[in-house]
Amino acid sequence: MTSQPRTGSLENGPLTGVRVLELGSTVAGPFCGRLLADFGAEVIKVELADGDTVRSMGKQLQGRSLYAASIFRNKSLISVDLRVAEGQDIIRKLAHASDIVIENFRPGTLEKWSLGYEQLSTGNKGLIMVRISGFGQTGPYAGRPGFGVISEAVSGLRHVTGDPDRPPARVAVSLTDYITGLYGAFGAVMAIMVKRQTGQGQYVDSALYEAAFSFMEPHIPAFDKLGHVANRAGPRLPDNVPNNLYATRDGGFVHIAAISDSLFRRLAGVMGRPELANEERFSTGRLRAAHADELDEAIGAWTTAHDQEEVERLLQEAHVPASRIYTMADIFRDAHFAARGAIVDAPDEELGSIRMANVVPRLSGTPGRVRHAGGGLVGQDTKDVLEKILGLSAAEIERLQADGIVACAATPLTGPDTGSG
Repeated sequence: MTSQPRTGSLENGPLTGVRVLELGSTVAGPFCGRLLADFGAEVIKVELADGDTVRSMGKQLQGRSLYAASIFRNKSLISVDLRVAEGQDIIRKLAHASDIVIENFRPGTLEKWSLGYEQLSTGNKGLIMVRISGFGQTGPYAGRPGFGVISEAVSGLRHVTGDPDRPPARVAVSLTDYITGLYGAFGAVMAIMVKRQTGQGQYVDSALYEAAFSFMEPHIPAFDKLGHVANRAGPRLPDNVPNNLYATRDGGFVHIAAISDSLFRRLAGVMGRPELANEERFSTGRLRAAHADELDEAIGAWTTAHDQEEVERLLQEAHVPASRIYTMADIFRDAHFAARGAIVDAPDEELGSIRMANVVPRLSGTPGRVRHAGGGLVGQDTKDVLEKILGLSAAEIERLQADGIVACAATPLTGPDTGSG
């Protein structure tokens, strides 16, 4: 198996011709697969007959999870029971015909089913396996269940999220799962580059807690050398002043980030107080950080004397980075989002189309694209995949379905417990 394109066309993106077998469920694994699919990879998502847990998450329309419609997009959906020998044999054969396998089971689970990296790579030396788990494939915590929010708590990232006078907050999305899935996809693409030079595959160990911990970068050496334990700071970014959320006269808020000397001079000018930039206590970034409360008080006095729209307009005219906090309604009516096509209509057989985030990043020569929405019936592509890739006959597939080894277009419900969420 090679990761070179199977056709000469890269119209779907730079990963055209790369085949991915996605065994992961919930968020981190499917997001990793979605990223690869967006850039042209042929992604075959495997579910149990009762479906991935994502199908029960998010808002529903006509019995469909709109979340699943996005995170399952551009994929083929098959259903195979990994817990029985004949299902494991099907997965093994599909892995031998694939370039990448994505999984996010608890470490040791696939090995128990003889589907671990050592077993699968025996028949496919170029196989790349992205292994997503809560705490990694090794270490004393490897066997712990590790949903994203739990691993985020262990990483320290949760400790610095929210207001200092309240318990740690969380972002209202599966943030750590997304970070880890992104690292997993990045690792897979790097492994493809190595494979094209050496012919050898490898596995990518992408741990939820480590992915979140990597975002603690500025606080690690600060503790090492100074013993400083970072804490929650609300909307303010510590040691980076002014960079805060300020109230306006009409009850709104505007976040202002004028952290460089030149930006601060512009801000002081807009405020009608150019002398602030010349005061010793505000003359450099370090001095502004040391007098953050005094400076925030001065800026807040100005913003609360004006309405939100006027504050935004004045700052934008002066090229000072500032914005109100957008809601999804704001985003849907925003001219810039529209001009760049940040929201795309994904074709869907049942609902006509579903709007979702477009592909990022944007490649100028070989961009990815959203070809279709996901989240249709569990096993809707089982027959097609088993026929085309494994060469199984219709009679063989019917027998497998009768025996409960595979499912074809079953009713979507919920799925198994895995290592992310």
